[in-house]
Amino acid sequence: MVPHLITALTGPINELEQRILDSMPAIERWFRLEWMEHTPPFYCAVDIRNAGFKLAPVDTNLFPGSWNNLTPQMLPLAVQSAMAAIEKICPEAKNLLLIAENDTRSTFYLANLAQLQRIFHMAGLNVRIGSISPDVKESTVINLPNGEQVTLEPVVRSKRRLGLKDFDPCTILLNNDLSAGPPGILEDLHEQYLLPPLHAGGSVRRKSTHFRSYEELAKRLGKLLGIDPWLINPMFNQCGAVDMAEGHGMDCLTTNVDALLGKIRRKYKEYGIHEKPFVIVKSDFGAPGMGILTVRDVKDLAVLHHRAKTRKDDLPVRDTIIQEGVLTNERINDAVAEPVVYMMDRYVVGGFYRIHAERGVDEYLNAPGSSYVPLAFAESAHLPQVGVRPGASAPNRFYMYGVVARLAMAAASYELEATDPDAETYD
Repeated sequence: MVPHLITALTGPINELEQRILDSMPAIERWFRLEWMEHTPPFYCAVDIRNAGFKLAPVDTNLFPGSWNNLTPQMLPLAVQSAMAAIEKICPEAKNLLLIAENDTRSTFYLANLAQLQRIFHMAGLNVRIGSISPDVKESTVINLPNGEQVTLEPVVRSKRRLGLKDFDPCTILLNNDLSAGPPGILEDLHEQYLLPPLHAGGSVRRKSTHFRSYEELAKRLGKLLGIDPWLINPMFNQCGAVDMAEGHGMDCLTTNVDALLGKIRRKYKEYGIHEKPFVIVKSDFGAPGMGILTVRDVKDLAVLHHRAKTRKDDLPVRDTIIQEGVLTNERINDAVAEPVVYMMDRYVVGGFYRIHAERGVDEYLNAPGSSYVPLAFAESAHLPQVGVRPGASAPNRFYMYGVVARLAMAAASYELEATDPDAETYD
């Protein structure tokens, strides 16, 4: 069932749920037309926050791990989606090379690789797992706690192709976010499909580019639904490089935090919301990183600057995005929770709740100490229960999550098109 929600059943999120259910045919047609014009990312995961008065994505990951959190009931849809994705890209594909993160010490991450290997094997592909880490010099079999095994193999680069010893793949799937930069071994491949593309990597991608695309799509979908797009869109500002310890860029940060907090206060007043606004300050680069700050008052920045200066806190000096903070009023056994929706090709395939017993409703949950509870997608996010009152049906709530997640996926497709270095330009 729907997890415990603090918000009343008559709250705005239930009005939004009803509006989305009533508009389901129009929404599905809208997405269908989008995918006729734009190519969805091969796979992605979207972190969503349900504040009770708004439902919005706060992060879109184009190199999702944690596929091991998908339950067996979710696998058939994941396999079908994998088949659809591969057929579009390389219909005659036999071999798929899965590129792992360089750091594979986590058995949790390795279980994620095993799940991905299972999905694509069931989709009809020979799947092997390669590593571009210089530390992996020979084939290594790793035993997992659940009895499974993962075999990591060093990649082999020929003049124009990438593979493994005695393994020449048509498609190379990155499960490595390339946050250290795109390595030369992945560049200039000939007649091989590299997914996601190199310009989706964490050292290149900008969250502000993604959320700018999302904002435009939220306006269009909001118009279709007849709602204020703010209900599904986190507002944001951005700054150049900010160095908390040295104070560089603090004027820009202070001005933009103050302006965004003011815009949120006005929205809260408009909707009669009595919560305290907050913003999240984080790196604008696509890779998740250190130094994610929750700021509730512009005066907090002076305190943070003083602390960083005196403690020499290791905060990254990077371009910064200031994002509207979205509360989460969802709970699993009294622990704060947020839904994470997993997609492949243009389909929602499943997801889970990320929970953190030691974090507050206005804090970042993707941190050490988090754990995961599967979303009840067994009944499928594509089969909502029409006529059931809002807030009472898990499939209806998850359908709403899926609409917002697919909107973020569409924004990612726009983002990747806009940043493609090989795209044709027309004068």
